[in-house]
Amino acid sequence: MQKLKRFGIFILTILSLLVLMLYLLQEKLIFLPTQLPVDYEYSFTSEFEEVFLDTPDGARLNALHFKIENPKGLLLYFHGNAGDLSRWGEIASSFVDLQYDVLVMDYRSYGKSTGKLSENALYADAQLFYEYALKTYSDEDIIVYGRSLGASIATHLASNHTPSKLILETPFYSLLDVAQDRFPILPIKQVLKYKMTSFKYIQKVKAPIRIFHGTTDNVVSYESGKRLFDAIPHADKKMYTIKNGNHNNLNEFEDYRDGIKLELE
Repeated sequence: MQKLKRFGIFILTILSLLVLMLYLLQEKLIFLPTQLPVDYEYSFTSEFEEVFLDTPDGARLNALHFKIENPKGLLLYFHGNAGDLSRWGEIASSFVDLQYDVLVMDYRSYGKSTGKLSENALYADAQLFYEYALKTYSDEDIIVYGRSLGASIATHLASNHTPSKLILETPFYSLLDVAQDRFPILPIKQVLKYKMTSFKYIQKVKAPIRIFHGTTDNVVSYESGKRLFDAIPHADKKMYTIKNGNHNNLNEFEDYRDGIKLELE
């Protein structure tokens, strides 16, 4: 009996340490930025302008604005949780080939962007870039596009505006949903500081919504994306299921490429 009690205490201690580590290190698990020197020179095949916007709390945000002649509109792109604009600029600029201007920002602590990360700061920064876009484009000219973590930011932004469309690639129902899937035995709900409740935001989005998700996504499960789709209350919605698609390779599938072309016609 004494051995069983000691074993129970040992297990509880290990679990407590895991919970404490998760609480203290969660930001490093969620956000995987890489930094760039301020004098770093981007190089892409498409024409672009480098943009810096200053926030009210003193952060400085870096973005790339790809421009073409006679665009159909602007694609406002919110990227995933890893890397910086040297990578995401290449990915986002592919939409230029579909005759759209593209604006993509780096979050705080990513690339050349500075400032302290928080969930509210991410939403406020997205709002800042939407206001920047509105100086040149109207709401009906703007498509908001979010990928993975950026899908939640994009959904929150679209819930407060009337863009022409909201496109989400590999989105999650909520960050809690992803975390519980990753750490099923830990009390995630009690320690997670970043909620990112996309399912709540999406109910306020009035724009048409399109979701692209792969069935073998090992980062954000297909089921999480499907739950988000089912939470959309209005009828102008469509989910593109990419059979055998994973989290970072949807552009390799014809169903994804055809779907994107259709939605950006």
